[in-house]
Amino acid sequence: MRTAFEAWAQRDGHIVRRREDKPDEYLIFETQRRWVIWQAALTHGKTAAKPRVSAAEKAAKAQRALEISSDEAIVRNKVLNEVLDAFGGADGAAGMEGILKVIQGLKMKQKALADDKSEDSTA
Repeated sequence: MRTAFEAWAQRDGHIVRRREDKPDEYLIFETQRRWVIWQAALTHGKTAAKPRVSAAEKAAKAQRALEISSDEAIVRNKVLNEVLDAFGGADGAAGMEGILKVIQGLKMKQKALADDKSEDSTA
């Protein structure tokens, strides 16, 4: 790693001579500063070691992802259909006011459904 840094630093015009009393440090402050930055960049670029995962765990994780994505797709389609229905009934000439009315209506419907669910769970 140090040889790669020194080759780069020399090409960039830096003096790579080291101190005699501390051979791990460079004589010129700017070269030492760049060496520290070089090390930090290499350390930052390393990825953390990941634990090994068995094939069964991978398969289970993939199955859960499929189940979640299919549930999300169902919810997305339901919401999309509700929004399309709401905008289908809106007056096209109303412009922005019509859009705001549709959005407010959807929010009120969502709040009513949430209130109904919370009443059912407390009862």
